[in-house]
Amino acid sequence: MEVMTTTPGTGLGAMIRTWRDRLPPEAAGLPTARGRRTAGLRREELADLAGMSVDYIVRLEQGRATTPSAPVVASLARALQLSTAERDHLYRLARLAPPVSGAISDHLPPGVQRVLVRLGDVPVAVFAADWQLVWWNHGWAALLGDPSASPPRLRNFARDRFPVDAGPARLTRWPVTEADRAATDAAVVSDLRRATGRFPRDSRLDALIRDLNAGSSRFAELWATGEVAAHREDHKTIHHPSVGPVTVDCDILTDGDSELKIVIMTAAPGSEDETRLRLTAVAGPPATTHS
Repeated sequence: MEVMTTTPGTGLGAMIRTWRDRLPPEAAGLPTARGRRTAGLRREELADLAGMSVDYIVRLEQGRATTPSAPVVASLARALQLSTAERDHLYRLARLAPPVSGAISDHLPPGVQRVLVRLGDVPVAVFAADWQLVWWNHGWAALLGDPSASPPRLRNFARDRFPVDAGPARLTRWPVTEADRAATDAAVVSDLRRATGRFPRDSRLDALIRDLNAGSSRFAELWATGEVAAHREDHKTIHHPSVGPVTVDCDILTDGDSELKIVIMTAAPGSEDETRLRLTAVAGPPATTHS
């Protein structure tokens, strides 16, 4: 009988520890305390960045959990700032097939992450080509509410935009109004149609569009127009529960072939809105009740 062996230091748990140890907290946007004895991330810091429990990180590293799901692996790869080759290696160690070429990617390249971390508390989030939220910073959570309470599958801007049920919004915890809501609706739908040309065989994108066409008459109406375009900018007012209304410019940058959407919110320099925006970052995400 063939005995399977693993070279020491190369298994799933060992590689997670290695990658955790090499990533300094400041590279992940975390403060570095004086006298800190750990050069890399602590387990609790990795757990927080990846959106999972510390206990699960411990079980992974100790080899007591060996088959994490694909969403868990994707979250770990982002939190650890792995390269594409390292991400694919992590998938294989978890006995999963790496994302195939031509599929929508949730992977945030380390270089992009480093740039975003340097933006400080400027509200920033990253969405995949199908408007699935894959990363956000403290400033984003402070301005719009922390999305982590919602199940990962439901953290999708298009699903929030065209709800198919009566549930609460998952990406904003308080009211948001726009200068031209109809134009934004049309821009999101035409951007999704554009994504179908770039990723014609992506199952997640296909399921999203089928769900929205079946459940939202507004989406179906706009989808039927056949318009194709990219959503690049918006103008919003966030009705924040602690500081009042904050009007911001919303700019959307795209990261190369992966079509990641980097969404940045800023206020006019020297305005009252800029002051309120800074106050949200200082106050942090207000406590909310999630259903």
